[in-house]
Amino acid sequence: SLLYLQEPSNKRVRPLARVTSLANLISPVRNGAVRRFGQTIQSFALRSDSKSPGCAQKSCSRSAAPTPPKRRNSVLWSEMLDVNMKESLSTKEIKRQEAIYEMSRGEQDLIEDLKLARKAYHDPMLKLSIMSEEELTHIFGDLDSYIPLHEDLLASLGEATKPDGTVEQIGPILVKWLPRLHAYKGYCSNQLAAKALLDQKKQDRRVQDFLQRCLESPFSRKLDLWSFLDIPRSRLVKYPLLLKEILRHTPKDHPDIQILEEAISIIQGVLSDINLKKGESECQYYIDKLEYLDEKQKDPRIEGSKALLCHGELKNKNGHKLYVFLFQDILVLTRPVTRNERQAYQVYRQPIPVQELLLEDLQDGDVKMGGSFRGAFGNSDKAKNIFRVRFQDPSLGQSHTLQANDVFHKQQWVNCIRTAIAPFQRTAAAAELKELPELNEEAEENNPSAPNIKAQKRQSAMSGITEMELDESTSECGSILDSEEAKGAKTHRTSSGHRKTREKQLSGKRKET
Repeated sequence: SLLYLQEPSNKRVRPLARVTSLANLISPVRNGAVRRFGQTIQSFALRSDSKSPGCAQKSCSRSAAPTPPKRRNSVLWSEMLDVNMKESLSTKEIKRQEAIYEMSRGEQDLIEDLKLARKAYHDPMLKLSIMSEEELTHIFGDLDSYIPLHEDLLASLGEATKPDGTVEQIGPILVKWLPRLHAYKGYCSNQLAAKALLDQKKQDRRVQDFLQRCLESPFSRKLDLWSFLDIPRSRLVKYPLLLKEILRHTPKDHPDIQILEEAISIIQGVLSDINLKKGESECQYYIDKLEYLDEKQKDPRIEGSKALLCHGELKNKNGHKLYVFLFQDILVLTRPVTRNERQAYQVYRQPIPVQELLLEDLQDGDVKMGGSFRGAFGNSDKAKNIFRVRFQDPSLGQSHTLQANDVFHKQQWVNCIRTAIAPFQRTAAAAELKELPELNEEAEENNPSAPNIKAQKRQSAMSGITEMELDESTSECGSILDSEEAKGAKTHRTSSGHRKTREKQLSGKRKET
């Protein structure tokens, strides 16, 4: 009778009924895997709910030996051939068939993953009301609609495969099928917003718990949900590589040669269109999250932007984190803020149009601790990975000295900014060079009998222009000042003392803000 009384109490502490139903909902594999997944959920529940040391010790012992992930079989095409067949094919043909088989196998894996994302994640979260249907649609997009697309290619490859396992021609199949990949434009364009919503929903304990249990299950192969959602994009960028590999091992006299070259051109065009659409969507996503403190900060070039050249986190001279956006026509500095659990970006200072932007690449140690930079870049004596941006006209806005996390990110920023401002610099330089010869030509026309003083007049004109520019640019610094002084040095030696005086005055007037 004592055993009869104790048995029910032992069973009540194990919530198997709830675990089993959840496991049946989310596991897409066989019954054996369902049982293993049930054990994983059970141990996870014990870790989260237990309070006694005994329970904690038991959960640790279970987590020390997790269920191994389910792995895919990776078999080479040549491994499936018999010896006689293998000896009848050249090494080049075997490699060609290997590349074709890799494409076929990749399509099969992709189809399995797309079905898995629906069966193991989307449907269970909808049935358990972990997320609303609208939220799931926003995150998963039209993932189901792409399954028939890839099934069609897999079926066509299957039909083209001979009884001995070889494929004679794959080019015509690809040329016909590849344009259909334009269907991914919408899915790829929505990825940034989908990822943001998924990250936001992960703050919900129920979502976090569900995704963690799936991650610990064997069917996930240790991949999280976003890895499955990102598989179509990663597959798209592999197509050019796969096609080039097939082409590389195709004999020059093979009928597939020209058709494969056409297929490569098609997929590159498809990817270019998808990237363009994705870039526009990403650009608009961040534009919609900008918040303005002053109406003067609003610039039509921001709203009209179609491309985001570079964006990321930088620190200003005070060590405060800024999030900076380099759109195609304007540079915008912002402060990250949170509004109703949503990320937003508060515009900081006045945005700088690219055509009015000046960049100064500062070397490590150019900015030292002390003065206006005291405490600006941590405890080190010298600031590293810094650069400066400002208006050409200092009266329009402040200068910003920015610090990147490392030299790699600094160089990325510097290169992107230089690329953006280069067209405007070339235009300005061309206009200036065009103006000077016109002055000289006029002088020659007015004095046709004085050809010997041509160089003297050019030198005199350039000297006068240089001195005027130096007088008018008292508040400018950096590379502009250096370039103007270089011009003066070439044109007139007697102005050297004047330049040194002006340089001292300018250096005293410069402001680091």
